[in-house]
Amino acid sequence: MYREKIEAYFEKNKQRMLDDICRVLRIDSVAHRGGEPPMPYGQGVHDALCEAEKIARELGLRVRPCDGHAITVTASDKPDELALLAHLDVVPVGKGWKYPPFDGTIEDGKIYGRGSADDKGPAIVSLYALAAAAEINPNMSKGARVILGGAEEIGSPDIAYYQTKEKMPPYSFSPDADYPIINIEKGHFGLTFGNEWAEEKDLPRLVELKGGTIGNAVPQEASALLEGMGEGLLADLCKKHSKQSGVQFKIEKEGVCFRVTALGESAHASTPDLGVNAQTALVELLADMPLAESECRKNIKALARLFPHGDNHGKALGIDISDEVSGRMTLAFSMLEFTKTGFTGSFDSRVCVSGNEQNVGDVAVVAIEREGIKIPSRKPMSPPHHTPEELPFVQTLKRVYEQYTGQKGECVAIGGGTYVHSIEGGVAFGCSMPGTDNRMHGVDEFAVIDELMISAKMFTQVILDMCE
Repeated sequence: MYREKIEAYFEKNKQRMLDDICRVLRIDSVAHRGGEPPMPYGQGVHDALCEAEKIARELGLRVRPCDGHAITVTASDKPDELALLAHLDVVPVGKGWKYPPFDGTIEDGKIYGRGSADDKGPAIVSLYALAAAAEINPNMSKGARVILGGAEEIGSPDIAYYQTKEKMPPYSFSPDADYPIINIEKGHFGLTFGNEWAEEKDLPRLVELKGGTIGNAVPQEASALLEGMGEGLLADLCKKHSKQSGVQFKIEKEGVCFRVTALGESAHASTPDLGVNAQTALVELLADMPLAESECRKNIKALARLFPHGDNHGKALGIDISDEVSGRMTLAFSMLEFTKTGFTGSFDSRVCVSGNEQNVGDVAVVAIEREGIKIPSRKPMSPPHHTPEELPFVQTLKRVYEQYTGQKGECVAIGGGTYVHSIEGGVAFGCSMPGTDNRMHGVDEFAVIDELMISAKMFTQVILDMCE
């Protein structure tokens, strides 16, 4: 029902919608913390929200600002049953772009520009879907709203603020991910730990070690500076561990020391099996070296036991749990630094629906402290997010997706988080089709125009079906 009218609306308004996407793409809206209303995230975000408000009003929609954090867009005063949640802030540009990042270049069926896929293109698509639904059926018994926020890329303080001011509808989806439907987002738990000691000068010794540089990524590179090790033995051990781990080791002379650099493959911390952890391979290599007995060596060996190379699920920590709904938990030993007088390290884990503070957090703490390693503080776990697949809302999304794409509508669980992680009844739905790499957060980010168009039609159908 309504499909013919939906197709006609977007055939008529396609160019207008693309032009409006380009209007917001031309605004540099990298979010910054520390501002005050009406610009809590900086001038660029403020300008993008204002431009989106203009577009919404031009479409005949109503707009309700939220102190510079977000805007609410509606088509009627009926109670809202559904929210479409998108954001207008973007990540920094970086170097090496072929297309101007803040222009909106259309070429070969794609729109290029920072935010074209994440998430300005989907945001404007959502406005058009709301306008289309209101035009096609102005007598819907329930309302829908589009929420456009300004700070998703810096942790979503915009939506946290929004929820202190506005009551969310019972159902929501965010077009800030991939199709088909993401209904489960694993929880997040991490710990920082370490030890201190007086400098130990017996040789051979570890002078320094530097592993990962960001907490939510598998370290691609890690290096250690060693004093008093013979080059021949070092080469033999590197050859042995390279064969075992799949990590390449490079040896370089630095004064009286040798630097050993491990080269693996990076991956997001939510998918550590897709990477090769250079840090854990280096720790295992060091644990196999005949270093002088010391607190440093004792802690190296402890870390090798707690985070053995290839253990991407926390098995050694005793937290390798899984469930049928969300699959197996993952863990990345992501950061580590040794100096002459101590070390600090941290891991990032993504926790399945059956995980909690007791069977993950407490167990990990006991395992680490049992090795004599100290944990200065512990942050609470970010709980998993789960919207049941059986809900009529989710079934509506599946049905509409299948009708418009001809592909099977499925629910999937991910280790990352989306814009609806803290919103009860929320899922991620679109705007990227399976197999499309939009280069989100990368150089020459783009959105496929055909995917934006079919998303607009599906969103309109979902609004009509949910609010009729």
